[in-house]
Amino acid sequence: MNNLLDNFGVNCFSEKNLKNRVPDHVFKKFLEIRDGKAELTLEIADIIANAIKMWALEKGTTHYTHWFQPLTELTAEKHESFISINQDGTSLAKFSGKDLIKGESDTSSFPNGGLRSTFEARGYTAWDISSPMFLKGEEGSKTLYIPTAFIGYNGEALDKKVPLLRSINVLKEEVLKIQKILGDNETENINVTLGVEQEYFLVDKKFFYKRQDLVLSGKTVFGCLPPKGQEMNDHYYGTIKERIEMFMAELDNELWKVGVMSKTKHNEVAPNQFEIALMFNTANVSVDQNQITMDMIKKVANRHNMVALLHEKPFQGVNGSGKHCNWSLSTDKGINLYDPDTLSEDNLSFLVYLLAVIEGVDRYASALRATTATAGNDYRLGGHEAPPAIISIFLGEQLEKILENIENINLNENSNSELNEIFIDKYISKIPKDISDRNRTSPMAFTGNKFEFRMPGSSASPATPIFVLNTIVADILREYYSYLSKSLKNKTIKEAVIALIKDRYPKHKKIIFDGNGYEQKWVDEAKRRGLPNLKNTVEGLPALIEEDIIQLFERNSVLTRTESLSRFHVYVERYNKQCNLEVSTGIRIARNQVYPFVIKYISNLSKSIHRSRKIFADEDLFEYDIKILKEIILLKNDMIILADKLDEHLLKAVKIENLYQRAKFYSDKVKPVLEKLREKVDKLEEKIATDAWPIPSYYDLLFNL
Repeated sequence: MNNLLDNFGVNCFSEKNLKNRVPDHVFKKFLEIRDGKAELTLEIADIIANAIKMWALEKGTTHYTHWFQPLTELTAEKHESFISINQDGTSLAKFSGKDLIKGESDTSSFPNGGLRSTFEARGYTAWDISSPMFLKGEEGSKTLYIPTAFIGYNGEALDKKVPLLRSINVLKEEVLKIQKILGDNETENINVTLGVEQEYFLVDKKFFYKRQDLVLSGKTVFGCLPPKGQEMNDHYYGTIKERIEMFMAELDNELWKVGVMSKTKHNEVAPNQFEIALMFNTANVSVDQNQITMDMIKKVANRHNMVALLHEKPFQGVNGSGKHCNWSLSTDKGINLYDPDTLSEDNLSFLVYLLAVIEGVDRYASALRATTATAGNDYRLGGHEAPPAIISIFLGEQLEKILENIENINLNENSNSELNEIFIDKYISKIPKDISDRNRTSPMAFTGNKFEFRMPGSSASPATPIFVLNTIVADILREYYSYLSKSLKNKTIKEAVIALIKDRYPKHKKIIFDGNGYEQKWVDEAKRRGLPNLKNTVEGLPALIEEDIIQLFERNSVLTRTESLSRFHVYVERYNKQCNLEVSTGIRIARNQVYPFVIKYISNLSKSIHRSRKIFADEDLFEYDIKILKEIILLKNDMIILADKLDEHLLKAVKIENLYQRAKFYSDKVKPVLEKLREKVDKLEEKIATDAWPIPSYYDLLFNL
């Protein structure tokens, strides 16, 4: 047996493992519970928990943890030992159904946006039966990771998973209704699928820990590019260096062990930037596996004396890192509802689902934009390396032509035979097998049989944009179901679908754009079309508390009004903290590292000039040296003045009680000054000897692996 196949999933508790370890009636009940057709009882939970315990102990596991995803974009875990003590003092391994189903901890320090007070901040974790458990850790001290949802005392969503699961359920319901009304009586379940592409940087550990800005904020506050950056494109898809190959091989192996199907790896555009792509899975499992992947990238990098950077823009002047979320829908019969090959004379469902995304993204573009609004992503979006902040959809010429032609059909009572001829001959037959060419500047592109949302930042959980996209599409499909139900009273299915397209497409086609999103003329054109251009986090986040967005989540039972408001509060607070970290770190480096070094450099250069002038009387000989000395002194003075100004701004910022107004102050007043400070420090770096600069340079970080 191939070693790859031997190792895959060895540390993942799959349904196959469960089936082999429990009675048939228990496994059958488990499947019913997983599919939402039955409730989990404590009796069934006890049997499943015992099977899991025995499997874990056989693997050398000592602890278990309820693994959850709070609103930090990270994961959280509290480990509990399997060991327990009998009354007679003997020990035993204990893990009950109650231990499996529910966990409880204080968790008061996690952000909650006012959903609970610190003095009563009890939180509960509830087993997510739809996502497989896995083992992590070294031999003899492994831990069983149980994917869970994180909720408050009264059931409030405190994490990323709860709204995702809710959105998946509501989308499944609406898709099943559409399938049924379009004549599909066989489909019983719908899968919301997701494939994630993850970008990241690697730097040598010895340089990382000499950079306070990287350690504390995840990005370089200062640093000028070396003579060569990414402009030669020689790193992109280039030969993978041996050290990186060894890291990637171990990363793949570790992911495969826990059942994560790492499929693709390659060098990205920027030096020391890389990408890993996972195979498609159900959206919930895919989100969990992306979190596992991000954590594993960091851990494996550390073993190879490297540090992984997941920040969206760790280096100014080279490409940042994104997370491409490839989203689609499929039936339990294996049919991809976004596969154009399904489009035929008797099956127009593809067009209904395509239109739902077009209309939904147009109507709720600001909500999708808000899911990508972070301090880190502000440096990346619109930077001629990533999608612009304006949301648009790329369909491709063939699909756009189909919709345009349908829009122009003149429906009448005797149109059915004409529709057969025109629709089939002129439209469907012209769809090529592969229509996956993509506009790389598009925030959302149709890529063959799925939509690729390219705006999320590399450090973000894909759960946030996906739960919003799910909700948007579900909401639109509910309207379509109502429309089609009325239309089918006097129309055929084909006529009803075409009438729907003729009614909705003209109103929302303004969201479709296939040009260059990096050009200024697209910004002007988008404004003319009425598309929002929410350039940064401060402009983007308020969408979360717009009344129509709050109502969108409420009527779909995805987020309550209180939960929506809490997320806005949490994300604004996160932005403020990140800004404060970057600014404070910049001040500290400028004053405590750069300034003392520059003073010493000025002193040495002054003494050198002074000594040389005693030997050579000709003043012109030292004109250049004196000019450089003056420039360095002036830059040093400007640097300290700007650092002092930033200090004053920070004092003002913390006195602004309203968190959103504080965020605006950071965005409008503080960050521009930090950029000016960066200019001065970077110019100093350019003028001072490379080997004498007090912190590792971009050359060290980007070209030394």
